Amino acid sequence: MKYYLSVDIGASSGRHILSHIENGKLVLEEIYRFENGMEEKDGHLVWNYRKLFGEIISGVKECKKIGKIPVSIGIDTWGVDYALIDKDDNVIGDVYAYRDGRTEEPIKKVHSIVPFEKLYERTGSQFQIYNTIYQLYADKLTGKLDKAERFLMMPDFFNFLLTGVKKNEFTNASTTGLLGAKTREWDKETIRDLGLPEKLFRDLALPATKVGNLRKEIAEEVGFDVEVVLPATHDTASAVMAVPASGTPLYLSSGTWSLLGIESPVAICTKEALNANFTNEGGYNKSTRFLKNIMGLWMIQSVRREHGKKYGWGDYVRLAEEVKDFESIVDVNDQSFLSPANMIDAIKEYCRKTGQKVPETAGELALC
Repeated sequence: MKYYLSVDIGASSGRHILSHIENGKLVLEEIYRFENGMEEKDGHLVWNYRKLFGEIISGVKECKKIGKIPVSIGIDTWGVDYALIDKDDNVIGDVYAYRDGRTEEPIKKVHSIVPFEKLYERTGSQFQIYNTIYQLYADKLTGKLDKAERFLMMPDFFNFLLTGVKKNEFTNASTTGLLGAKTREWDKETIRDLGLPEKLFRDLALPATKVGNLRKEIAEEVGFDVEVVLPATHDTASAVMAVPASGTPLYLSSGTWSLLGIESPVAICTKEALNANFTNEGGYNKSTRFLKNIMGLWMIQSVRREHGKKYGWGDYVRLAEEVKDFESIVDVNDQSFLSPANMIDAIKEYCRKTGQKVPETAGELALC
């Protein structure tokens, strides 16, 4: 029997799913799960990529333990974040997390060079303060790009750590704000306008492309060799691809973020789309995922973390159902909830500012 290993890493957790075909049906088995989250370092929010890679390896080892060796491995993650690699294949500095606040000034500078309306016309990418385009410009301003030879989105980076092979996959690259809406390739005009090193932006590989086999030392550590293959490496792209629907159904893919949209054969870059801040991301077979980014589980995940994880998800549902006479409602897409120092305080302050009753209990926080 052939097994296939999927490693799905989100902003709050990751999981290893082993799959096989049985009687014409796809059978899924979760064999490993781990928590993820941004860490604070030197005043910035970063990803502990060494820990994450260690979790990837631990999950792969589980295959050996249970005697189900996969014929391939594919990794997907969230979008926009990346690692910079120097000429000696070393990581340059920290791998910043998208909720870090380092892009405020870079955004102003980018838009002074290429106004956002022009960017949207070229790329069809929504405005978000964490977009890769602004993060890379921040790196340019600090000199971090000076020694960079390669730029790898997070799943590309983990594939490199596994195999030693560097490939830039299309669907995750489409979250950067640097892909042409019509060409679905790197938008060289914008890259040149911003003075970003063109050598960083290599040919894009499509889902189903083979990356390579495990490095010798990795194969020895996990107990077997296996081929690494590109899925749609942006997690939402893989989720949408897996939906057995025809036509153009509306989908909602929910996790730390919720993504509401449709699949389209072409990018939609109209004035209406710009004004509504819709984005055009890449899908399988170079399709377009036309969607809106909205708040997902980030707020309640943050509240749970600040409660010391003493409540489970079912507890929050039960406690919310038990609340009486509490009607406060927050706008979850308000910028104050993007990356607050304390989410509970941010929710209370929002209710205070908007003249609503301030939540005090776990149930009230979950309800609003």
